[in-house]
Amino acid sequence: MGNLPRGRVSPGRPFLRTGVDYAGPINLRTTKGRGHRAYKGFIAVFMCLCTRAIHLEVASDYSSEAFLAAFRRFTARRGFCTDMYSDCGTNFVGADRELRDLFCAASPDGRRIAHTASSSGVRWHFNPPATPHFGGLWEAAVKSTKHYFRRVIGESKLTYEELSTFLAQVEACLNSRPLQALTDDPEDFSALTPGHFLIGTPLLAVPEPALTETKENTLSRWQLLQKMRRRKMAVRVS
Repeated sequence: MGNLPRGRVSPGRPFLRTGVDYAGPINLRTTKGRGHRAYKGFIAVFMCLCTRAIHLEVASDYSSEAFLAAFRRFTARRGFCTDMYSDCGTNFVGADRELRDLFCAASPDGRRIAHTASSSGVRWHFNPPATPHFGGLWEAAVKSTKHYFRRVIGESKLTYEELSTFLAQVEACLNSRPLQALTDDPEDFSALTPGHFLIGTPLLAVPEPALTETKENTLSRWQLLQKMRRRKMAVRVS
């Protein structure tokens, strides 16, 4: 086995070096009521190469514009990244070209404010063509996301807002997976998780009433969404 890439072993803040890929397609509904129309959306999976933390965003279609919108939301909450790794998808290639144009057109004030971004821009690293064995780190994140997402959602169709809320909770669940033990004490069951790198402590959810025994036809849309999330936690623990 060869040496790990430099970006995976060099210390840095979370999401300074990030791999990205798409999961999907998934069906999104335009309205909550009956007679709604459905359209295909995607899940943009961002994974930190150092801390293994995951960030999920909803993309409304498979275009460079939709990915750039998800990328802006990602950087606004996680900070700017210096290196992006992905395959040679046409949406990523188009996003790289448009980002280069944006950075070339940046004003001198913008360069001084965001010197790490505007001095050199985002260095985008594309995998060689026809190399599906490359990018295994974020491909594993895509597999975990799709595995639990399909088991919980199934054939259900959510609106953009419902799916964004649900993915944020799925993201917290994935960032609670153990990386290694915190101590050598066999009686200490605490583990280091990606959430420790993000907020300094484990990610905890707000306590909510259990709805497992309640019929789904009596639940509101948001209660049904919370029931789906609790079902995901049960699947993950089992």
